Amino acid sequence: FIMRSLFILIVFFMAIQLHAQVSVKELTCENLINPIGIDETSPRLSWKLLSTERNVMQSAYQIKVSAEKNNSLSLVWDSGKTPSDESILQPYGGSALQSGVRYVWQVRVWDAKNKESEWSERAFFEMGLLSANDWKAKWIDPEKDIDSLKQQPAPLLRKEFKLSKKIQSARLYVTSKGLNEMYINGKRVSDNYFTPGWTSYKNQIQYFTYDVTTLLKSGDNAVGAILGDGWFRGYLAWANSRNHYGTKLGLLAQIIITFSDGSQQIIGTDETWKATSNSPIVSSDLYMGETYDARLEQLGWTDAKFDDSNWSTVETKNMFEPQNCKLVAPKGQAVRRIEELKAQKIFITPEGDTVIDFGQNLTGWVKMKVRGTAGTTVTINHAEVLDKAGNFYTANLRAARCEINYKLKGTGEEIFEPHFSFFGFRYARIKNYPKIETQTLASLRDNFTAVVVHTDMPKTGEFVTSNALINQLQHNIQWGQKGNFLDVPTDCPQRDERLGWTGDAQAFVRTASYNFNVSGFFNKWLVDVATDQNKTGAVPFVIPDVLSKGKSQTSAGWGDVAVIAPWTMYTVYGDKRLLERQYPSMKAYVEYIRKSAGDSLIWKNGSVFGDWLFFHPRETRHTEADGFTDQDYIATAFFAYSTKLLQQSAEALGKTEDAVFYKILYNKIKENFIQEYFTPRGRTASDSQTSYVLALFFDLLPERMRPNAVNNLVMDITSRGNHLSTGFLGTPYLCHVLSQNGRADIAYKLLLQQTYPSWLYPVKMGATTIWERWDGIKTDSTFQDAGMNSFNHYAYGAIGDWMYRVCAGIEVGTAGYKHIIIQPHPTDSLSDAKATFNSNYGEIVSSWKKTATGYTFSIKIPANTTATIKLPADNMNNITERGEPLKNYATKLENNSVSIEVGSGEYIFETHLQRG
Repeated sequence: FIMRSLFILIVFFMAIQLHAQVSVKELTCENLINPIGIDETSPRLSWKLLSTERNVMQSAYQIKVSAEKNNSLSLVWDSGKTPSDESILQPYGGSALQSGVRYVWQVRVWDAKNKESEWSERAFFEMGLLSANDWKAKWIDPEKDIDSLKQQPAPLLRKEFKLSKKIQSARLYVTSKGLNEMYINGKRVSDNYFTPGWTSYKNQIQYFTYDVTTLLKSGDNAVGAILGDGWFRGYLAWANSRNHYGTKLGLLAQIIITFSDGSQQIIGTDETWKATSNSPIVSSDLYMGETYDARLEQLGWTDAKFDDSNWSTVETKNMFEPQNCKLVAPKGQAVRRIEELKAQKIFITPEGDTVIDFGQNLTGWVKMKVRGTAGTTVTINHAEVLDKAGNFYTANLRAARCEINYKLKGTGEEIFEPHFSFFGFRYARIKNYPKIETQTLASLRDNFTAVVVHTDMPKTGEFVTSNALINQLQHNIQWGQKGNFLDVPTDCPQRDERLGWTGDAQAFVRTASYNFNVSGFFNKWLVDVATDQNKTGAVPFVIPDVLSKGKSQTSAGWGDVAVIAPWTMYTVYGDKRLLERQYPSMKAYVEYIRKSAGDSLIWKNGSVFGDWLFFHPRETRHTEADGFTDQDYIATAFFAYSTKLLQQSAEALGKTEDAVFYKILYNKIKENFIQEYFTPRGRTASDSQTSYVLALFFDLLPERMRPNAVNNLVMDITSRGNHLSTGFLGTPYLCHVLSQNGRADIAYKLLLQQTYPSWLYPVKMGATTIWERWDGIKTDSTFQDAGMNSFNHYAYGAIGDWMYRVCAGIEVGTAGYKHIIIQPHPTDSLSDAKATFNSNYGEIVSSWKKTATGYTFSIKIPANTTATIKLPADNMNNITERGEPLKNYATKLENNSVSIEVGSGEYIFETHLQRG
């Protein structure tokens, strides 16, 4: 009995020890899971520690990386036991990595008690083609004698080849002028869409790498491609503008097959390929849509043994000018089809149109099932809203036709989805659908599905409260981000624009980084911010730049994305390499402003757009006193802010001289700014909400002037019945300024305001995304100016940042959330709120709930991080943790708040106080 009891005790304690042991999970390389085809020659590796214990910190790690060749692994780097508490973005330090080679890696860690974890499961990264010499393929041109001013059929290209040995592995490397879809032996090679994405094509173009091992076979094989106009030569911007980057499409592709005996064979684009313009995709365009004639389909054209005798040969040439256009691997996720939404209802409008409501404003397309007579043309149009009478409304699309025309082949059930077009819509109008008069509307619903498409960003955040309207606002913010983060951060996904407006991205970047992991998304886009930056340092209005035509143009709050976005990426993800890469661009922009401002350091004429779309009830744009902010004031304020962020970036990168220089410059700008724009009693000439918000958030006022400035701001808000009057530049910071200065009560009144203008007004009007204008649909259900009235335009969704950071209280302490600040701001206006954020170290949770005597705060801090938790209390004895006093924590009481220092773990604090 004694021996048996002793054995049970030993097993019990071993189980506890095993349960408490740290494990290593979620390995990533360059923030990607098992990436294929990267070109970082010193890729950075990250991992997360999981443990049920509290106060878990890493004290050391060991990484092993092995090259995978011929089904065997050979060690290329062993870091050894490395003393460090860093577990994100640790650079590879072994021998030079080779093109096309897969590297398998593992990591183990030691905790603060020097307990060793098990080795993690294996992860891998695979290199792309690191040298131009690795490309054996040639650019091929499939088109002859075309009128580039008109839309052309999407060319089809193909090549047959034989493989006589046993295949071990195969990779397809591919890029194109225009968009491409690749097929091997009748199967689509990837679930990526709109590749190679949109970049500054004259300087760089992405290529994608696909594992096509299972698609190939011994004997006869075939590879095929379809090319679409896309951003390369399709319609972009306005005024019927096409051919921004070139007039002819092109393809560059090579398949590298490795056989079991170690030998290789390369199948690349060259003069042996064939092409045809006899394509069922009669035309395709991002704005205009697609015309598809299913009768022109050529069955089996991507299979071997297809008769292509009537197809043409292709030309080989250098397809890019200038010569220095680089081929680069993607830095982030691709665009993919993310989900499908069923039709919610189908109805007849007062004007007699048959319309489908998918219940959600989205970006993507309609998948249609149809049966009918050959040659019948079904037309699908797309719209975001219905008008006041309930009719289909497309005036706000401007010149974008947004139309699908599908000609049936008449061979039974046909399923169609467009190839190189996407649309912003909630409603679809169906014309000429066969036998529609003999079917009930309800029965038609199953024949139409909305396919949601956007960059495949991992979801990282969620925010929920006791208020259903706020929850819908959060829903709208996230769907606005999904709809506009399609390879570049667009301003809208529906009309003839869809451009990478820098001001919108600047305003929203912090909110975006809570909702989804956008590290790769912005890493890719910011390369083009620097690439398309004018030689003077000016940053164009849109990136990629298709508007400036080489002119030096920028606007305050727009060009500042060159500084604000890299700093945000460093703050949120701890990505110092990105900050270092963008630093010359950041500095060039600030220097451009410094030279433009001259000795006065007042940036005159630096703002083109002002506080864009601020509330102005008489509807005169940017000139009336009510809500208007002087544009030179705005420009100088942003000059100061970018200078401050540049100084902080210099400090983070160890650039001491720059840090000192820009700190001095920042202080001089502040001094001149106050003299130019403020009275001694803290009033601005503009006396607008945005004027006070920018001065306070950018820390431009001395302490003695701040209280009056805050009071002036609050007085303006309350005089409007607790309504805002800010535009794109003031809105992101408005609630932050209030809560930072002890007026969270006013911030909540703004957040919860339901009448126009407010965040909840569109929600009450039925919005499912964020609107471009505060009154896109007016209180009488008529529309704002159709010339600029998007119903999916994420900029005003920047309030999401405040909801995460202040309402729920999840804030960065040190870069990458290595140290976390949890500082919730509960309110009697809500009974509870909760935010979750999956940082690079793990999941952070902060929630609060009202109780009869105070609040309950439930908090989760991930392993290998620490946190400062700041809770409202006027007495240390009024807070307990799981019913126990705080005697085991380092605490501090100041300004009716208790600061508690904690390590990782899950905590439940209760406050017992009289709520105000």
